[in-house]
Amino acid sequence: MTRAWLGLDVGTSATKAVVVGDDGAVVAEADASYPMLHPRPGFAEQSPDSWWGAVDTCVRSLHAEAPQALARLAGIGLSGQMHSAVLLGADDRPLRDAILWCDGRSSEEAQRLHREHPRLAEQVGVMPMPGFTGPMIAWVRANEPELFERVRHFLLPKDYIRLRLTGEIITDCSDASGTWMLDEVTRNWSQPAMDAVGVRREQLAALVEGSEPAGRLRDAVADAWGVPRNIVVAGGGGDAAAGGVGIGSIAEGSAFLSLGTSGQVFVPTSTYRPAIDTLVHAFCHALPDLWIAMGCMLTGASAFDWFARAVGQNVAALDQAIAIAGGEAGEGPIFLPYLAGERTPHNNPDARGVFFGLDARCDATTMGRAVMEGVAFAAADCRDAIARTGLRIEGLDLIGGGAQSRAWPQILADVLDCPIRLLQGANKGPAYGAATLARLAATGEKPGEICRRPPLAREFQPRPVFAERAAERHMRFRRIYRSLEPCFGAW
Repeated sequence: MTRAWLGLDVGTSATKAVVVGDDGAVVAEADASYPMLHPRPGFAEQSPDSWWGAVDTCVRSLHAEAPQALARLAGIGLSGQMHSAVLLGADDRPLRDAILWCDGRSSEEAQRLHREHPRLAEQVGVMPMPGFTGPMIAWVRANEPELFERVRHFLLPKDYIRLRLTGEIITDCSDASGTWMLDEVTRNWSQPAMDAVGVRREQLAALVEGSEPAGRLRDAVADAWGVPRNIVVAGGGGDAAAGGVGIGSIAEGSAFLSLGTSGQVFVPTSTYRPAIDTLVHAFCHALPDLWIAMGCMLTGASAFDWFARAVGQNVAALDQAIAIAGGEAGEGPIFLPYLAGERTPHNNPDARGVFFGLDARCDATTMGRAVMEGVAFAAADCRDAIARTGLRIEGLDLIGGGAQSRAWPQILADVLDCPIRLLQGANKGPAYGAATLARLAATGEKPGEICRRPPLAREFQPRPVFAERAAERHMRFRRIYRSLEPCFGAW
């Protein structure tokens, strides 16, 4: 009998769920959205219970669509937004809304951690930045001390869902890497980092690899969903790492670009390679004995979604208009895509989005293309930062919402001056990778036998003339940022 595997990705704007068969084919999929809360400028929060509500909605939708597959469910894998801090009290209920990865409130705490503990960055993979779990916990400790004293556990988003599924307090090494408290070599919590942040070991989750079992489904949940009891829940992974598992990016050279709410340029490595000055994140992969070098953009495909809404356009229609219009590099305005600040290569939570060079000829199509190009320039900055670590990128697979665009892949190929490859089914991303990790955890199969690269759907090659013009505009993009950098902190 063919088994089925469920992958759940607790994203920033929505939870996505897929059911995958033993043959790797997607049997059914669902998604459910929830709001982001902004109680103050620069703050970003979400209710953890909104994630659970979305997971429940997705699974019930999957059951209605594919009841026979859900009856054969043999494992569940989890993925989710990294870094975001969930604070639980003694009853394992959230004490406050979760503070998200795109929240900039912990800038002073991050600076203090780096100033007082500069050598820790080599151990935990990157210097402390606002939006990492550790600095956010330090902010709560300083600004909400009474609440901080009531915290029993600190969890990451996908692991709050695991708690609701299994009753277990467990995380995996890839997601734990984003807390700024994991020793990336030993793949265990770092006591010096915990001391610097102000947490105790018992407040953090037990650690497993993403492909290992990390709990069993509670009977009450299984019965409510109409799925088998006692099925395994895998360790899972942070969204970027799970996305890599889903497209077989588990060997050096298999680089990819993820364009979702945020964006990442992701390169697997067989050794831990910290490069602190580059602001490249050196983290654990979701599989044992693998690490990653990752350039992180705080704004990815969400920049284009924002622009389309702002000008009253349908996202798909505007994308099609840009694809039809074409538009040569060297023309039109330049856009800085830093709507939520930026990590690689700037580490600047105060950076903001800017259109530069507007004139009376600009319309929604022209400006929309500038938004796509600006995100591509930010991806090129990440690629160049990774190159300074000694890792060379010859081409990139494209996953996430940006992979569904008609116009963006060619813009990326021209700006990055390398092939951009679309893979069949790659838009399923982290949820598909989570389902793969569920299978590995339940069966003990070897990753190399299961984590295979999907067939190529289409490849976009850089066009020499456009690539040359894009390189000139990229230099202007960088000069504009350097000129405006002193202004950002003055808002």
